[in-house]
Amino acid sequence: MQNMTNQLKTIKIMNVNFINATKDIFLKNHIYPSLMNEHKQFIVTANPEIVMKARENEQYEQAIHSADYVVPDGAGILMAAKYMKLPLQERIAGYDLMLDLLEFVNDKGLSCFFLGAKEEVNEKAVLEVEKRFPNINIAGRHHGFFKLDDQELVEKVQNANADIVFVALGLPRQELWIARHSEQFQKGIFMGVGGSLDVLAGEVNRAPEIWIKLNLEWLYRLLKQPFRLKRILKVFEFMVRIVFRKS
Repeated sequence: MQNMTNQLKTIKIMNVNFINATKDIFLKNHIYPSLMNEHKQFIVTANPEIVMKARENEQYEQAIHSADYVVPDGAGILMAAKYMKLPLQERIAGYDLMLDLLEFVNDKGLSCFFLGAKEEVNEKAVLEVEKRFPNINIAGRHHGFFKLDDQELVEKVQNANADIVFVALGLPRQELWIARHSEQFQKGIFMGVGGSLDVLAGEVNRAPEIWIKLNLEWLYRLLKQPFRLKRILKVFEFMVRIVFRKS
């Protein structure tokens, strides 16, 4: 994919280069022009869990390094950067980034493909997009239950020729899928969006605004979804490694 990270300042945290820009500048100066010029790009919205997974899995690390942009999604990333005296300008939440992209695509009459989540969740999310963003061309959709090397699925996405492909397979599958098949696409913004389709579909509620502003969205999710405890522990391990500068 076209690598344009040299146009943005980056900060390296545990061998992952994060862009250091506001969401508005990132979108207006880099992503929106890429969309209009049909450039192909890969965006990773990375939190501490993704950074830790990249540290533990070489294949996944290579997938992250192949991205054109890694944006700081997660309070832990901002805390780590601040502790390292390399402060990031702001958190760029993946869900917010997706909504801004949908608004832009709606304004320009462009197209999107929605890949991932359960079939019923995917369907509900797309129906919600159609309701909220009526000018978007839904190029296609597909649930997230498939093998990463399913070539028929790749061809389906290819034939859709979408301007944006939102990939909601969770880590590490979404980044691995994009990295593995990127060379088979001619254009498109490819972005891993984790559980964002569940939020769009109304299956999961996002944290109230005050929790988000206080960088406590992770705590809200833990209280609502106790099964996330193992994932939260990875965040604490990440911070310990930052503090003690462990590899």
